[in-house]
Amino acid sequence: MERKARLGRGLDALLGLSEEQGTTSPGALSQITVEAIDQNPFQPRKTFDQDEITSLSETIKAHGILQPLVVRQVGDRFQLIAGERRLRAAKAAGLKAMPVTVVDFNDQQVLEAALVENIHRSDLNPIEKAQGFKEHLVRFQMTHDQLASRLGLARSTVTNLVALLDLQPEVQDAVRVGQLSTGHAKLLKGVEDRDRQIALCKEIVARGLSVHATEGLIKPPAPQEKAEQEQKETPAIEKTAHVQGIEDELRQKLSMKVDIRVKGKDKGQIVLSFESNDDFERVVEALRR
Repeated sequence: MERKARLGRGLDALLGLSEEQGTTSPGALSQITVEAIDQNPFQPRKTFDQDEITSLSETIKAHGILQPLVVRQVGDRFQLIAGERRLRAAKAAGLKAMPVTVVDFNDQQVLEAALVENIHRSDLNPIEKAQGFKEHLVRFQMTHDQLASRLGLARSTVTNLVALLDLQPEVQDAVRVGQLSTGHAKLLKGVEDRDRQIALCKEIVARGLSVHATEGLIKPPAPQEKAEQEQKETPAIEKTAHVQGIEDELRQKLSMKVDIRVKGKDKGQIVLSFESNDDFERVVEALRR
């Protein structure tokens, strides 16, 4: 519980940052050259908005680096753990050196730090989160419960996101670029047929359907609803004089409304409508004779 609470506060808690000092206990703040920093091989975020990088680059030119990168030393070089946007923007701004905090992390801690940084800043799309979670689960042989605990998340969050990777690639792409929400994706996951899943995805995007509308599109109607729908769709057949005569005869005999609905050749319904318990008892008694 203590670990989960710390991770739930975000990246600072995972890195051991002091709220007062803003530095890490394993290592002090240092300046190293930009060229000595390698990208994080465990970075779950695959796409970066170039406009954001350009805007951040202009800020760095004007004010410098306000928050140091977090790195670990690997041989005579440094591997980035957190701050890839700042690193990209610093390179674009022409900086030669950057302030960094050096920490002593193993591979698992590096991957967790990258996940936490992006999750708490909402930088990852659902598919990137799912891929990051799946990589962590497989690489370190962890259960969903264990990963959720380490990241300060609910187990269902981890499970539901990882399940998105079972979607067809075309559907995953729609989720990745924001054309479909996770709500849409969860519904489509229940469609096992590959071609239908893709066709539904395209229809949802083309028509801009909400999650509720998508549920109605995918979920088959209940038997009663289906019967009512079929009844509405079945074209009415004009009653002959003979059928109308039988209706009148039964109406007079039973003293209640009688409707003969002809559905086709040798097929149809006789509907008796009662308005009271006495009417009901009378028609039941008549049918029992």
